[in-house]
Amino acid sequence: MVIRPGVAAVIFRDEAVLLQRRDDNGKWGLPGGGVEPGESVRAAIVREVREETGLAVEPVRLIGVYSDPLNHQIVTYPDGNVIHYVSSVFECAIRGGTLACGAESLELRFFDPRALPDDTLAISRIRIVDALTNHVGAFIR
Repeated sequence: MVIRPGVAAVIFRDEAVLLQRRDDNGKWGLPGGGVEPGESVRAAIVREVREETGLAVEPVRLIGVYSDPLNHQIVTYPDGNVIHYVSSVFECAIRGGTLACGAESLELRFFDPRALPDDTLAISRIRIVDALTNHVGAFIR
């Protein structure tokens, strides 16, 4: 198992949240991924969102840092790699770009956060709920 820093973006538009249908498991989740060596979390979230959605974003609020294995932070990929993510999750504002699937996205869609698809990843649900609380300060989970 490898421990890796990760990032994810909660992007709202007209009170709906953006989800991507992931190509690795076919489920809905928040855009994001791993931080590359030498890269800041700010640069990583901007890059990951651009690659997966075509959107240019700006992180505007830290929602939380997520590392608890009980909250689905350990991921086993189809190729057998097992990664324990320590993820920084940001609310991001759209600053440009055009919504378009990248190589890791099968589909992109905005959903009412109170009516997410049944096959939304559990960790994404937790992060969206945390974002909607407008809690002062970051969650540490």
